[in-house]
Amino acid sequence: MKKIKKIGVLTSGGDCGGLNAAIRSIFFRAKKKYNLEVYGIKNGTLGLIKRPLDVEKLSYKSFKGFLIKQGGTFLGTNSKGNPFRFLQNGKYIDVTKKIAAAYKSLKLDCLIIIGGDGSMKILKKIADSTDIKIVGIPKTIDNDVGVTEYSVGFHTAVDAATKALDSLQSTAASHSRAMILEVMGRDAGHIALNAGIAGGADIILIPELNYSIDGIVKKLLEIKKNKIGHSLIIVAESVKKENGENVINNYKNQKRFGGIGHYIATEIMRKADIECRVTSLGHIQRGATPVAIDRILASAFGVFAVDLAANKKFSRLVVWQDRKVTDVPIEMGIKDYRQVTKDDTLLKTAFSLGIYLGDYNSK
Repeated sequence: MKKIKKIGVLTSGGDCGGLNAAIRSIFFRAKKKYNLEVYGIKNGTLGLIKRPLDVEKLSYKSFKGFLIKQGGTFLGTNSKGNPFRFLQNGKYIDVTKKIAAAYKSLKLDCLIIIGGDGSMKILKKIADSTDIKIVGIPKTIDNDVGVTEYSVGFHTAVDAATKALDSLQSTAASHSRAMILEVMGRDAGHIALNAGIAGGADIILIPELNYSIDGIVKKLLEIKKNKIGHSLIIVAESVKKENGENVINNYKNQKRFGGIGHYIATEIMRKADIECRVTSLGHIQRGATPVAIDRILASAFGVFAVDLAANKKFSRLVVWQDRKVTDVPIEMGIKDYRQVTKDDTLLKTAFSLGIYLGDYNSK
């Protein structure tokens, strides 16, 4: 069986903590174990679409000591350019053949993709219709990729949110206020739930559970009755209003979550004599210095991905299951969207701590 000689690596979709650690581990494993050439593709698939190609041959010099602890991705990433509908000169065109031609011109034997479910779907579709061979590594702060227990970037986002709650607690106590922290997570409540427990939140609102403003106010009044003059509320960005509508911001024809924290604050103050302040954590969750577990997970994923490529086990997704790294077919790995389920251990934990969780409290 002909051995592979060259591999490429790209980061696609939103950035997060641990991406540089993943790229670093891919290079070190590829070079030390298999003596492969490794090419870094710049800005996701855009690096393969551009002419001349925007790629970088990686070397030991590429991985200076500080890189493993640096947030983001030194290769750059992109979450806008769908190669099947790529906007060029005012028209949408299919540029997948350009990507395949670039892959061939670089003489790559495999392309390792570090991305979320959206990136995986697109690149799997390209691979199925071309000669491109791929291996995937899941990364997303939302932790919503189906079959992996953890994705690269999730723990860093939780840590950033937890630290924000820690800071908000002292100012909440100083002014006897209810502090509301709005966090990312897309349609899943994993960040809010984990950070809410770790940060001592009194109320956790996630998109998987309905709630009522009356229920929130009741909880806040109970806290006051216990002679505690302040409280912490954490809410996931995709939590809906009581009427079932999302709070959406339109920006250049793109719909983005944002503003549910202000809605909750307004409704609380309308119904009770409770002063609220709102903090939207935003991209601090993405750009924060990666925590140890994300660096470790990314390193383990990178090593395993290279081994798959070297053994020509393509169209596989590296995942974390049962406290170890393994792999599944990419299509299986991204088939299901991973939300918080009613039997989640952390929901039971939060409920047992007296945290208000909306509908869960009425079970």
